[in-house]
Amino acid sequence: MAKQEQVLIIEPQHELKFRGPFTSPVTSYMKLTNPSEKKVCFKIKTTAPKKYCVRPNSGVLDAKGVIDVAVSLQPFDFDPNEKNKHKFMVQTMIAPDGEINMDSLWKDVNPDNLMDSKLKCVFEMPVDPAAAAAAPQENNVDVSPAVHDEKAKRTGDAAKASPKPNAVMEGELMKAAAEVKHLREEESSLRQENLQLKEEIFRLRRAAAVTAADSSTPILSSGNVAPTPVPMMYLVVALLIGLFGIILGKFLL
Repeated sequence: MAKQEQVLIIEPQHELKFRGPFTSPVTSYMKLTNPSEKKVCFKIKTTAPKKYCVRPNSGVLDAKGVIDVAVSLQPFDFDPNEKNKHKFMVQTMIAPDGEINMDSLWKDVNPDNLMDSKLKCVFEMPVDPAAAAAAPQENNVDVSPAVHDEKAKRTGDAAKASPKPNAVMEGELMKAAAEVKHLREEESSLRQENLQLKEEIFRLRRAAAVTAADSSTPILSSGNVAPTPVPMMYLVVALLIGLFGIILGKFLL
């Protein structure tokens, strides 16, 4: 069965660009437009979920509806020589009739009803100011007004086509990024506490084993010293002396 064509219009279509520096969160925007007469459910996935905050990452888009999705890249050490393999996938389906349960919707969906679009992430560093200043000169060749107007028109159209940042959404993204950082710090702290508890339990078990081994060895106190047994030979000699004394006494009488 042929895969269904994506019902939503996604801007940008193929690449999601992030402009550095990357020492703080960098946000890019994805615009989803529903040109159909039906509600469409959407869900956004990424190959690097720990490196991005997406708001919203799922939802229902009404007929003829439009939504801006903010994708925030978390701070990291950028290496221009490292090949970036991060990708995003916009997964959609026509919303079922009636009440929609987002928790079970994507678990029970028929794969044949799914539509998806993939975008790769592109990391860009700021252009060198000296190079940027020299580039527009174009070897000091003057540009005619008609060409200038055409360029201005294209720039204006591109600005209209690109999603505009939403100040409220930007604030929510920054807040979400801070929450993610806080949760990661708490996770690290809990792991340290868990290791300390394991070491303490191991130490207590080892101490209990040593105590049990020591208690199994009999210990005699100084006041309860076991008596030294009397040799059997001494008893026999004493008995013979006693009998000899009795016999001797009878003869003397």
